[in-house]
Amino acid sequence: MLQGISRRLFCSSLMAASTAAVPGGSWLHNLAAAGKSDTAKVQRVILLWLHGGPATIDLWDVKTDHENGGPSREIATKTPGLKFSDHFSRLANWSENCAVIRSMTTREGDHGRAVHLARTGYVPQAGIDFPDLGALVAHERFVPDAALPGFVSIAPPQRPAIANSGFLGNAAAPLVVGEMAKSIDDLTVRDLEPFAAWRTDDQRRRVDLLQEMNQEFLGGKPATKATEIGSATQRALRMMHPDVLAAFDLNQETGSTRDRYGRTVFGQGCLLARRLAERDVPFIEVSLGGWDTHSDNFNRVGSLARQVDDGFASLMQDLHDRGMLDSTLILCQGEFGRTPKINANTGRDHWPRAWAVMMAGGPNCRGQIVGSTSRDGTTVETQPHSVPNLIATVCANLGIDPMKQNASNVNRPIRVADPDAQVIEELV
Repeated sequence: MLQGISRRLFCSSLMAASTAAVPGGSWLHNLAAAGKSDTAKVQRVILLWLHGGPATIDLWDVKTDHENGGPSREIATKTPGLKFSDHFSRLANWSENCAVIRSMTTREGDHGRAVHLARTGYVPQAGIDFPDLGALVAHERFVPDAALPGFVSIAPPQRPAIANSGFLGNAAAPLVVGEMAKSIDDLTVRDLEPFAAWRTDDQRRRVDLLQEMNQEFLGGKPATKATEIGSATQRALRMMHPDVLAAFDLNQETGSTRDRYGRTVFGQGCLLARRLAERDVPFIEVSLGGWDTHSDNFNRVGSLARQVDDGFASLMQDLHDRGMLDSTLILCQGEFGRTPKINANTGRDHWPRAWAVMMAGGPNCRGQIVGSTSRDGTTVETQPHSVPNLIATVCANLGIDPMKQNASNVNRPIRVADPDAQVIEELV
């Protein structure tokens, strides 16, 4: 419990009552319900979002025996039979805590539609404001008095491209840190420094008076927007506490630790994600753009992948050392893959038909390879999986019922995962 914050700042009376959910009746519902408890094994998710659509044929499904593979090469990992691209020399040491889904397949080849699908589990539908997976997790793990938000987005591309709470509202919205960050100095939370008089009784009385006035004004009124503003004010005040602000201060880490993660926006974002995970934030994402490699694919992928290797491997190491790896599920993915066939600009174009996702951590990632693609990488040959399957699997690991229904902005219930979703059995 953070000390020194007024009792009233933790009051949740301004929060509108959440809409009751209607449980589903499928076997998926029973699976999730059986595993759901206050001590669910997976407590948090970290999403390493590779914006632009990474060439996963050059990362986790390398085709060294076909011309489509280009110059990419594989290296052995600690797990027999599981190989990564040679860009991942550090991550290869953590293969026993990884699982590669090599059989992702979708139909959306446009960036906007594919991002929407990959992050919400639904194709865009007119009028429905679908929430991101991060917002869904934050909604399910909502703690009214939490000092930190349930969803933090680190270095995302410009909104509204990603990070949307949709019909779940402001309480599930992400705290954005370093939007479109160009340097590690941009990884800050702006406008949260408290007034110099913050610790005085006078300042506390002013805050208490504001809340009392708001409560009196809102009494008996169904003023949704006003209650959301009041709730947001309380969350902001809680975040102004020095102990909370310290979570975002990377200067508290040693120089050697920061070097190990890599002195890049992505590397330092992964370090920040670890600090937030230690403080029980349920969903954290770190974005790395630049993966839209229509030209000079191999050089660009090599540079980006090295950043991923440093940040991802260091994150795994630190979570392991702190006893948190089995309770943290890590996803590393983009919105689709890229063409196996190399184009005239030594690049790869959009290819949603066959691509890969890396999962790591949690109790169920133990060096598996799920599914396979053809020798030339163009099609999925075994165990095809959709994005809704992936989202249902993440939810099942968290003890969240993927078939739970939430009230939407179009006055009809929407399930957490698409009704046709099936969990990936090897990963639950």
